[in-house]
Amino acid sequence: MPELLVKRTLTHELARVGISRAIEESRTMNCLTCIAVLDNAGHLISFDRMDGAPFQSSQLAQDKAYSVAGNGMATHEFWEMAKDEPWLVHNLGQVPGLVVLGGGIPIYFNGEFIGAVGVSGKSDMAEDRAIAEAAVAAIRKALA
Repeated sequence: MPELLVKRTLTHELARVGISRAIEESRTMNCLTCIAVLDNAGHLISFDRMDGAPFQSSQLAQDKAYSVAGNGMATHEFWEMAKDEPWLVHNLGQVPGLVVLGGGIPIYFNGEFIGAVGVSGKSDMAEDRAIAEAAVAAIRKALA
């Protein structure tokens, strides 16, 4: 008889740990951001939009996390992989929800993909990435 897969994923409590840390890091960096945390299947667990963060960034933060959930790699890593493949670059826009802007970071625990964080706002892509990485580090620390 075939076996079923058992996939562990983030809880709402862990997602909130990440969001709280992302907001703290955003304030430290003088950024106003939207933060999305998704499970490993691409479903939204928790979301926050800081006061003053652009409303357009709400969907972009979710799309960054969704992109990570779809392929298990950070959004900036996906761009690095694709940028030298003209056929791929020209077709990136054809993949619904795929974003290759920095700020989408996977959450791995003990080698298992358990979720994703996406950050976007009044910030640049390097700041989005650093804020998302801080959120992921806080989630991993809470699991340790």
